[in-house]
Amino acid sequence: MVQFPKIIQGGMGVGVSNWRLANAVSRLGQLGVVSGTAIDSLFLRRLADGDLGGHMRRGLEAFPFPDMARRIWNEYFVPGGKPSEAAYPNVPMHQRVEPRKLVELCIVSNFVEVFLAREGHRNPVGINFLEKVQMPHLASIYGAMLAGVSYVLMGAGIPLHIPGVLDAYATHQISEYKLAVTGATPEQDTFMRFNPADYVEGPLPLLNRPRFLAIVSSNTLAATMLRRANGRVDGFVIESPTAGGHNAPPRGKLQLNDAGEPVYGERDRVDLAGFREMGVPFWLAGGYGNAEKLREALDEGAAGIQVGTAFAFSDESGMRSDLKAKLIAQARASLGEVFTDPLASPTGFPFKVAQLEGTASSFPIYQERKRVCDLGYLREPYAAEDGKIGYRCAAEPVANYVAKGGKVEDTVGRKCLCNALMANIGHAQTRKDGSVEVPLVTVGDDLNSIAQFLVPGRESYSAVDVVRSLLRLSMAGVEAEPKAEPLLAATA
Repeated sequence: MVQFPKIIQGGMGVGVSNWRLANAVSRLGQLGVVSGTAIDSLFLRRLADGDLGGHMRRGLEAFPFPDMARRIWNEYFVPGGKPSEAAYPNVPMHQRVEPRKLVELCIVSNFVEVFLAREGHRNPVGINFLEKVQMPHLASIYGAMLAGVSYVLMGAGIPLHIPGVLDAYATHQISEYKLAVTGATPEQDTFMRFNPADYVEGPLPLLNRPRFLAIVSSNTLAATMLRRANGRVDGFVIESPTAGGHNAPPRGKLQLNDAGEPVYGERDRVDLAGFREMGVPFWLAGGYGNAEKLREALDEGAAGIQVGTAFAFSDESGMRSDLKAKLIAQARASLGEVFTDPLASPTGFPFKVAQLEGTASSFPIYQERKRVCDLGYLREPYAAEDGKIGYRCAAEPVANYVAKGGKVEDTVGRKCLCNALMANIGHAQTRKDGSVEVPLVTVGDDLNSIAQFLVPGRESYSAVDVVRSLLRLSMAGVEAEPKAEPLLAATA
């Protein structure tokens, strides 16, 4: 019988759910999850900073294709790190047909993140992707599978084609993925393709098919996944509108409350009895970050819970320490505020934003930022007049967006999440005028509840503290606290 984790650590991007956090959670017997969102750019910036601690190099040395690893290292590693005032280099933005160099960077960066999360223990590790960020999918998943990832989780859309990609890679077959292109005609080729044979060096490595968990917000979406996905769906994470990051839009016509936040109603509630009848495991997410809610989830027939916000503020997460400290202080005083912004994300999905001075949530700081789109993970592919596929982002310069057929009203209030989320983890871009990108912290509505993990005399807490607290009731009479698997010798 399969033993599923009671706790899935949320896959918070960009780089908040890093390899250190996932390693710590998985060693405790729960499912540690790394974020695959923009991991290629994050990997590049780690190398540009001189690979502090030598962790990226250790991962590269374990990579099964040494020539590819050597090319990446030689091109991007900066001995001693770049000058602090210098800009980070950027890779070309993703598109349907990728240059080989960018594909290799995606493969390698995803491998290294999963490898480091798995290092020193034998427990499963997962990786989380956003369906909205489609163009890196094929190379990223292949790299994660090369590292032995056990679970792939995906939300922010309807990932019908991901199970088939996992099946294809497990047998070294060519994978295809249909790119969502606005305005494309039926005869237009919008498929992305990846052939593992084009990248391997030597014999084909043995790959195991990871379990696939779709992150959904409704029974209808879950039923659609089970009925129409091109491969096996192994379970669901049911995410409520109180969860951090991107939220599914309310069903029906969008209405806003007096504060300007989307209003969710009865149509947005899930029927857990319906999920139980589907016969696949499910986890509940969004406001489930305490022992009582875990017990409640188990009583409802769930395999467990997914928890993000609590882990985002743990010592091991990739969030900047100063941002953690400020928001933990707010939570301790029950003063933390989270706004569900219907406009911030270029995707059009509502996006949770912690209200914090000095970040993009405060005005006029962000109004003064010159619009720049140089990472492009949230760009929208569209059918251009010349028959090719173009790319636009509602957070790019307004004139550019409108010139590509976008509506000017769609640019109002949009923020460059790509650059802001990089700033959250200490890799903010420096511009030619000396300005530095500001962060924009996303957390769940239960921000103030993280104070429960603090003990007297301490200003922070660890992933162990979170897991121990969450399991307090479900493990009563079985085990006093989670025990970490003994640390194995690190793979060099």
